[in-house]
Amino acid sequence: MKGLSLQEVTRENWRDTLSLNVFPEQQRFIADYVPIAAIALAKAYIRPGGLVWVPYAFYANAEMVGFTELAYKPGSLDNYWIFHFFIDCHYQRRGYGKEALRILLQFIRDHHPQCQTLQLTVHPENDHARHLYTGAGFRPTGAVFSDEPVYRLTLAP
Repeated sequence: MKGLSLQEVTRENWRDTLSLNVFPEQQRFIADYVPIAAIALAKAYIRPGGLVWVPYAFYANAEMVGFTELAYKPGSLDNYWIFHFFIDCHYQRRGYGKEALRILLQFIRDHHPQCQTLQLTVHPENDHARHLYTGAGFRPTGAVFSDEPVYRLTLAP
């Protein structure tokens, strides 16, 4: 998909993230609060779990269309997590989710080459997200985090 890119959320674009939303029936799949990005931005400052939390925005050309956050323990091989991955409701059903995930995974490979495994959770009723993630190679681990099944992707041998 031409024009889709990933950019770190900075002091120049953080306010724009606050206007990103999902459809009301999807809200419970992403976060318990609105705006979704607000708590993600707070995590970047607070660093819960001793992890580094880095928020990113997805852009279609110059228009912000989605959001995610990467959390990781510096120097770790396998303590990398994706949180709050979503495409704004105005841009869903255009293929952005699949392309955004592809771009994010490539970014992690390029900028965190030590990362061997990447994890995320999926709300048990979010069939669309489960299909997206398993299509990209994520597999259920059998573990549960915050009442959601954990999925893992192996990035390196």
